[in-house]
This record gives sequence, C-alpha cells and structure tokens, in this order.
Amino acid sequence: MTNRPSRASVGSWALLIALVVGVSAAFTLLDVPTPLLFGGLIGGVLFALSSARPVSVPGWSFTIGQGIIGVTIGAVVDWRTLADLGSDWPAVIVITVATLLVSVLAGQLLRLHRGVSAVTASFSSVAGGASGMTAIARDLGADDRVVTVIQYLRVLVILLAMPAAVAIVFDAEDGAAAGAGAAETTLTGVVFTVLAVALGLGLGRLLHLPSPAVLGALIGALALAALPSFQGVEVPAWVQGMGFLLIGVQVGLRFTADSLKAIGRMLPTALLVIAIVVGTGAAFGVLLAELTGVSELDAYLATTPGGLYAVLATSAHTAGNITFVTAVQILRLLLVLLAAPLLARWLAGRKG
Repeated sequence: MTNRPSRASVGSWALLIALVVGVSAAFTLLDVPTPLLFGGLIGGVLFALSSARPVSVPGWSFTIGQGIIGVTIGAVVDWRTLADLGSDWPAVIVITVATLLVSVLAGQLLRLHRGVSAVTASFSSVAGGASGMTAIARDLGADDRVVTVIQYLRVLVILLAMPAAVAIVFDAEDGAAAGAGAAETTLTGVVFTVLAVALGLGLGRLLHLPSPAVLGALIGALALAALPSFQGVEVPAWVQGMGFLLIGVQVGLRFTADSLKAIGRMLPTALLVIAIVVGTGAAFGVLLAELTGVSELDAYLATTPGGLYAVLATSAHTAGNITFVTAVQILRLLLVLLAAPLLARWLAGRKG
C-alpha cells in the first residue's frame, strides 16, 4: 500500500507556500533587506501559529540553504583586497577583535531573560555576519529563532541610522538608499555555486567541521575562486534568495506562541544590546581613523557592525576608500565565522 499525501497535508503545503510567497512579495515591494529570508521566516511563523497540521520540511533543504549562504560569503572574499591593508593590519586586527569581544560581552545581558543560553546570547549579539550566524546557530547549540530576530533587528537599526549619520555627522552625500546591485545570473555563477556546495559538504564531513554545510561551503568557495575560470564570480541573486528562503522557512516553522512571547519580552534588552554594539563600533571607528590615517567616515563604515552591502554602497557613493572599508568588513566576517565554533565549544565546556 503506497502512502500518498492526504488532502489535509496538500492543503497545509498550499497554505505555507501562499503565506511565504505573499509575505516575500510584500517585503520585496517594501525594499526590506533580504526579503526572502524575512518572507520565509514570517510566513513560517504565521503558518506555525495558524495551522493545526504541521508540515515536515526535508532536512536536506536546510543543509542546501546553509551551503548557499556559505558559498555567498566565500565569494565575497578577495585576498587582494585584504592584502591592500598593508601597514594598517595590526590596528585593524586589534580594533576588529576588540569590537567582537565587546559585542559578545554586551550580549550576555540577554541572559537576564529565562531560557537564553550563553551561546544564544553571544551569537545574537556578535557584531556582523548576520546571515552566517543565522545559518550556523542551530548547529552550534544556539536558539536560531532568537539569533535570527536579534541579528536582523540590528541590521535594520543600522540601515535606518546610517543615512542620518552619513548626512549629519559626516556631512556627506547619502548613498545607503542606493543599495548594492544584485549579482547577475550567469551560467558560471550557477556552476560555481553548485560545485562549491557539493565540494563543501564533502569537505565539511571529511574534516568533521562544526556546521559542515556553512563552513565547508565557505572553504569550497574560497578554493574554487582561486581557479582562473572562477575569478571574480558571484553567486546569482536568485540563488542567494533561495538559500535565505530555505533557512527562513525552517526557522519560522519552529516558532510557537510561547517562544514568540518570550522573544517579544526580550526586545527592550535586545535594543539596549544593539545600541551598545553600534555605539562601540562608531567609537572604535574614531580610534581606527586616528591609528590608520583614513577619514572618519571610512573608519565609521569599516567598523559598522552589519549591513555589509549597504555599507559598501555608501562608501562607493560618497567616494570613500572602498578598498579599506571592504577589507575591514570582510576580515571581521571571516573572524566571526571562524571563531563561532570555538566560542560555542568553550561556552559549552564552561557550562559542563
């Protein structure tokens, strides 16, 4: 006897798809950052709270989503840009590490709320790498629902505050609203993504990496990008969107009414943590400008803890030192992803 999906399960899938598509379309029209991530997340939450019949999303789809995010991050890395830091390396590394430490320490305020672990608090507040932290949070023992909400709340605050800071504090032309151009779809980009995900999944399991899909795909992307045929390649925008969508839906489906209320109660604390992290980034930007000789605007953009593409677009539109800004942002992104497994293991050991 074959098992065929019941009408109820088909109806449940239809409802989930309709909610995700509808919310994603609305967020796209409103120009919300990463609309497919939020569309999948909110659509999944609405379904989880309204439907009495849950759907079972295949686990491999989350793995594929993680792999796409890993490749997207790896494709951004340009070693030549990092090399251009030259004699500024020591100052940049010290400021970057200090920013990450302060953000993790500030995040411990979230532990005032019952049920928030040290790992969840750290991953929710760590400066930068919102997409990467969202993708690896569950694998490393954090509550990815809390991490996703707070990480992207910080990104939203930064995107809203950056135009005012650029125009008022630095008296420069506002370029944040322009955003970064979407990566064009090319066959090379699609092939690169598929090969990097496949290679990354194999490497992740072979090397026993924590969160093998994300970190393995990141390594796979870095390796393939070194080949002449893939130099300068970008992951197509629609492929990135699918990765965000797959992750968003599965995180959203795990929400319950109780978990939603719990996150709502911690929002005032989360906003305080975000204010500390953003303020610390700006203060370190002033120090970085003094140590390296770059303009205060370039240093501010370089130390802004999130909103990578908007930061780079702003730097380009204000005729800033985009090479310096890119190098510092990428360095912090790499440090966040490489340090996250070590931090999770250390915190778990302390708890033990």
